[in-house]
Amino acid sequence: MVLLSSFFPFYQFLWTVYFVIMFLVGFWCIFMFFGYIIPIWLTAGLAEYFGKTKEFDPEEVRRKLVTEQEGVELLYSNPKGRGPFLHTDGHH
Repeated sequence: MVLLSSFFPFYQFLWTVYFVIMFLVGFWCIFMFFGYIIPIWLTAGLAEYFGKTKEFDPEEVRRKLVTEQEGVELLYSNPKGRGPFLHTDGHH
């Protein structure tokens, strides 16, 4: 019978690796909170709260159709003939 205590050095190593990784993750979270999140709250967040930013327009973030994009020229919007067209009407 193999005793569980015979694996003690390996388990101690695994626990040490886990501890070091969680230690680094914890410090990363602390630095991100105080170095990134709080400054955003104190600048952009307060500006938005007090109405210093422009109104949110959902049309600005909507995915534009090909015909609505600037600088795009649509050559074939209604192709004729038989072919592997992406916007077929179901019959040819």
